[in-house]
Amino acid sequence: MNTFEELNIKGFIDEPIDPTLDLFDEIEKLKKEKNAVILAHYYQEPDIQDIADYIGDSLGLSQQAAKTDADVIVFAGVHFMAETAKILSPEKKVLLPDLKAGCSLSDSCPPKLFKIFKDKYPDHLVITYVNCTAELKAMSDIVCTSSNAVQIVESLPKDQKIIFGPDRNLGRYVAQKTGRDLVLWNGACMVHEIFSQQRILKLKERHPNAKFIAHPECEDAVLQMADYIGSTTGLLNYTIKNEATEFIVATESGIIHQMEKSNPDKVFIPAPPNNSCACNDCPHMRRNTLEKLYLCLKNGLPEITVPMDIIEKARIPIERMLDISAKLGL
Repeated sequence: MNTFEELNIKGFIDEPIDPTLDLFDEIEKLKKEKNAVILAHYYQEPDIQDIADYIGDSLGLSQQAAKTDADVIVFAGVHFMAETAKILSPEKKVLLPDLKAGCSLSDSCPPKLFKIFKDKYPDHLVITYVNCTAELKAMSDIVCTSSNAVQIVESLPKDQKIIFGPDRNLGRYVAQKTGRDLVLWNGACMVHEIFSQQRILKLKERHPNAKFIAHPECEDAVLQMADYIGSTTGLLNYTIKNEATEFIVATESGIIHQMEKSNPDKVFIPAPPNNSCACNDCPHMRRNTLEKLYLCLKNGLPEITVPMDIIEKARIPIERMLDISAKLGL
């Protein structure tokens, strides 16, 4: 079986790697040779975060993808993120270390079903959270991220009717913050819905001085307990600026690496899930490894492709988001 056949089955090129290789050095060499840039989400494993040229949340990564002058973008994240990079830079080669790095939230909103849902509200403007497929973005009027969802809704006329999808928890949070009556698609992220309210309460009792911070994709019962609610970048900045020395963190645990690097004297505790797992890792984000990233850059595969008609349609709502964000200084 050749590497291309393996790629189709496994989602990445699987070949032996010399164990004596320093992968950090080899990746740096390949980046220079191919004029490549590595964009990594905060939820990636620490080694990938440390080798990345830019680490950020969905908004920051979209902004970087739109302005990079690299010939190759290696997106250490999940499939919809790499698709967004391709939409914004269609002339560039976009690589994803593992094609099977998907997203439970994106999967919760099949475009064909969303179209039926959308057609029921013909006078509504459609705002979709960036955690969705390129096809769904192409059906949208504006795309948003957790960093700018509230501000984007507030930038629209108060009488504007809005469909918000696919995340019901973020949509509910935005509706509460803006006072708008949003029509919500019933989707959710498996990681952010797993946090246990009762176990968090017990953890807060054991750490009475800790600040509890949460991502708005969490369920409302969890958000009600939070001292601060924000995007991954917002959570990181809060831990830097706040004087507290302990934080209970309700989001994917990958962000804790950057929190610890930025705050070496502070303690960060992952919020407990409602199962027996000791952590809150996104299984899709963690499909990417340093080894896969090296092979991806070395072989120029797996490559992300998006049909040109989808690119042309999906680019409009993404650029609207970036324009609004720029005007608001986000």
